[in-house]
Amino acid sequence: MTISRAEVEHIALLSRLSPSEAELERLTHDLAEILAFVAKLSELDLSEVPPTSHPVALVNVTAPDEVEPSLDNDTALRNAPSRQGPFFRTPKIVDAG
Repeated sequence: MTISRAEVEHIALLSRLSPSEAELERLTHDLAEILAFVAKLSELDLSEVPPTSHPVALVNVTAPDEVEPSLDNDTALRNAPSRQGPFFRTPKIVDAG
């Protein structure tokens, strides 16, 4: 399977990328190789292989919930760079305009 330069440019546009001319050439070549590899894989007989959601078994490692006393306000704010009363003071990061 091949991919055209126009298709790569369209994918870059959708991805909000602005690759240079050299990058477009390299990406076109690399994506064509990836698609060829996927096409090669699709030739395999996988009728005996059960579907999987992940190539390796995943185990969720969790710890039991244990109730512990929380920090008091002064201890929690001891190393705060700036505080305002019982709260962390942070700079404004969203402009109203």
